Amino acid sequence: MGGRFDFGFFPRFGLGLAVLVLVAGPSIAFAEPIDVRTDPVPLSADDPDLKTVGRLEYRGGIHLVAEDPGFGGLSALGVSDDGKRMVALSDRGRRFSARLVYDQMGNLAGLRDTDLATMAGLDGAPLSSRADGDAESMSPGVEGEIIVAFERRHRLWRYLPGVTVPEPLPGPEEMKDLPFNNGIEALTLLADGSLLALSEGKQGRKQTIGWISSREGWSVLTYPTPDGFRVTGAATMPGGDVLVLQRIFTLRGSNRVRLKRISAATIKPGGVLAGTVIARLHPPLTVDNFEGIDVRKGPAGEIFIYLVSDDNFNPGQRTLLMMFELME
Repeated sequence: MGGRFDFGFFPRFGLGLAVLVLVAGPSIAFAEPIDVRTDPVPLSADDPDLKTVGRLEYRGGIHLVAEDPGFGGLSALGVSDDGKRMVALSDRGRRFSARLVYDQMGNLAGLRDTDLATMAGLDGAPLSSRADGDAESMSPGVEGEIIVAFERRHRLWRYLPGVTVPEPLPGPEEMKDLPFNNGIEALTLLADGSLLALSEGKQGRKQTIGWISSREGWSVLTYPTPDGFRVTGAATMPGGDVLVLQRIFTLRGSNRVRLKRISAATIKPGGVLAGTVIARLHPPLTVDNFEGIDVRKGPAGEIFIYLVSDDNFNPGQRTLLMMFELME
């Protein structure tokens, strides 16, 4: 891998610029305002005073509701470095963006300036089919771009600042052999400028395949999944460790989510990313099909974690956006 597609071993850019590419830049077409109602949600409906789970402190959450049939299915999340803006990508090729609203305590309280757009394809036309538009993960790149991983038709595209048409990126050789609905669910830019990609993995398998990029291409690593939890997202923390989002999801409502912290020292070719669980969310806690995650550093050094859920366009599910603070 070389030339323009060389994303190995460069200084990390903040996500703020990359989020602005998708939120405000012309690289995404056909954007329109959308009315979205936000209702606050507690960490636990059974215990509204509960504020902690594992090593996380709850910093507010909202249920997003919109009448527009194109809203939903949010599978990838980005939050600007200052925490003021967000963007999420859906599995129908849509981009949802908004300004984040906080209360006087700095807890997530709502959204404003909400916008829904259609992502552009290689021909500049909007992505219109499920096979083409199933965006599952995204990451900033070293040139301020957004890199998006799609499944069903597995591929990596990058959206450069100010450019409507994305560019295809060379993906891992093994990506083409992934099941059509079990593609790259986690994509994150590491502290050294390389990319970490993790696939969702097959049901019942004890591990899933992942990759790390370099100037020479992609190298394989593995992520253990011995207990049924499947990878749905990842985000790089200040300092270089990575948070991996996992979930067990069923339409019967017995959803479970957990966050694992992966040491930066283990993220290397041939590595096994075992990690340490920092939090588990399951009923009666507020939980849904969480698939998107991002992390940012607060002004006093706090580590803020944001999660968004994919409602699968199912009226029995919810689109939730929740914020936590890591208690070190």
